[in-house]
Amino acid sequence: MSAPKLVGLAGSFNRPSKTFALVENIAGLAAEKYGFRNTIYDLTDVGPSLGQALRRDDLDNRAKEVIADIVSADAIVIGAPTYKGSYPGLFKHLVDLIDPHELRAKPIVITATGGGDRHALMVEHQLRPLFGFFMAHTLPTAVYASDRDFTDYRVSSEQLSKRIGEVIGELSAFFPARSSALIAAE
Repeated sequence: MSAPKLVGLAGSFNRPSKTFALVENIAGLAAEKYGFRNTIYDLTDVGPSLGQALRRDDLDNRAKEVIADIVSADAIVIGAPTYKGSYPGLFKHLVDLIDPHELRAKPIVITATGGGDRHALMVEHQLRPLFGFFMAHTLPTAVYASDRDFTDYRVSSEQLSKRIGEVIGELSAFFPARSSALIAAE
């Protein structure tokens, strides 16, 4: 039996990126607990064809592969930087190229990053309704992180780590926790 696949998507072009660091942190902890095979992408991985595509068929092969990986995942961690109170336009455009039935019933961890607390509700007011439209299972705990939650692009806040732990635990409704011996044997 192969390990379940988790795909992370950070809706940012920046490298390094706090959004990517947050998604990577959550995906890594989920892999430790549930034995996921992880792949993490950002918009740079999707590439320049995204901005020119009117339809999914207009994307180059690399961008098509990224979308195919996202929709074939058993679980997804979505991270969006907050830009003027919402997610960036090209992140939304990428999501728009996914057919709604392709994410139906998938567990999705929703996360966002921003400069300060005034953007904290972006996860509830922007991301949850977006993935609710897809009829995905957005997990109850959403994770928002501000600049003060990171040190050198690493999660450093105890409060943020606690919230991440809560959402990792919520994945157990979809995946049983696996012992490290079992994971190593695969």
